[in-house]
Amino acid sequence: MAVPTINAVINFSTGPAFAQAFLIGSGILGTNVLADSAAVIVDVSDQVNYIQTQSGRSALADQFQTGTLTLRIVDQNGDFNPTNVTGPYYGLLTPMKKVQITATYNSITYPIFAGFITSYVNTQPKDATEVAYTTISAVDAMRLAQNAQVSTVSGATAGDLSGTRINQILDQIDWPASARLIDAGQTTLQADPGTARTSLDAMQTVADSEYGAFFVDFNGEFVFKDRDTAVSSIADTPTVFNDDGTGIPYTNAKWLLNDDLIFNSATVTRTGGSPMTATNAASIAKYFIHSYNLQDLLMQTDAVALDYARAYVASRAETSIRCEAIELDLYTPNYDTGIVAALSLEFFDPITVSTTQPGGSVLEDTLQVFSVSNTITPNSFRTVLGTLEPVIDGFILGYSALDEDVLSY
Repeated sequence: MAVPTINAVINFSTGPAFAQAFLIGSGILGTNVLADSAAVIVDVSDQVNYIQTQSGRSALADQFQTGTLTLRIVDQNGDFNPTNVTGPYYGLLTPMKKVQITATYNSITYPIFAGFITSYVNTQPKDATEVAYTTISAVDAMRLAQNAQVSTVSGATAGDLSGTRINQILDQIDWPASARLIDAGQTTLQADPGTARTSLDAMQTVADSEYGAFFVDFNGEFVFKDRDTAVSSIADTPTVFNDDGTGIPYTNAKWLLNDDLIFNSATVTRTGGSPMTATNAASIAKYFIHSYNLQDLLMQTDAVALDYARAYVASRAETSIRCEAIELDLYTPNYDTGIVAALSLEFFDPITVSTTQPGGSVLEDTLQVFSVSNTITPNSFRTVLGTLEPVIDGFILGYSALDEDVLSY
């Protein structure tokens, strides 16, 4: 039975870049990173006992969260004991060193996680007959952005597009240009407010002002999707999962009907502007009021802020049953399409899930992937895909023809 091969690599060099160091006279220009000395890169794949990764967007917070990794290594020789002066990594075992997890299947290598080590926990056995472990915890670059404070952002003037502003903030914290994928953006912004805040807060404010998305991908790159990209992704051909043999099989589909994502009153306020409010009377009468409030955004006009409020209410005034998550077992025999899907699907990719209910009725929905978690051991590999409705649900900002009897402001 063909299954993915897991690769776990620790890079003991400093700095945010994950590539091998590039020395003058050696290396590959455009691939490697210019440095004074070669990075110490260690492949610990054959020592791995357990891997858990988690990354994605919180539905309730409406933002992407810091991705996390738990990596447990069999450490019978104490190699990962920071005080072991005879160990091969003595002097290198400090926080914020880089770690990458990938999976190779059919000669293609897929990224699973890239981030920075926050802790090493050594678990010693009672006696020599038991196994010693070192458990490494890591986070992705969202944590670095949270730790980096900014105030004045160089070059951030009125009229910047949102993608330009994201790049300016990343420049401010010296994040390499090779490790970002930034859309140009559709919204023009005010000048940067120049207040003290984290760089993550600054970039999430820009993403909110755009009605876009800001996150770290599985390669460890910062990604900014503007609203057009976020909307258009749902029109791509979906990957189909079902339980009748015509699509990719799965387990543990979680179908959910609740009011968590209902918002029928939205107030959006830009810096220096007035609160712009949109409501949906029919939704309020049906579900009671569910309010959404965003302040200190950076769009240039109140009209654009009102567009945002209207779009949000138009997207969230109703609810329906949706598939919140499905699980894929990559050790299932003859599961090639499922393995490729689990390893290749990214945030915003559309999937269609169908589930046959007792009595023969069928639940079906097309959603987007918004979270991915992996649990891997030497004998198992399970992936959980978390899904949500599209961020804007097909509604393009730029209000023009909504029903005035339904939407008020």
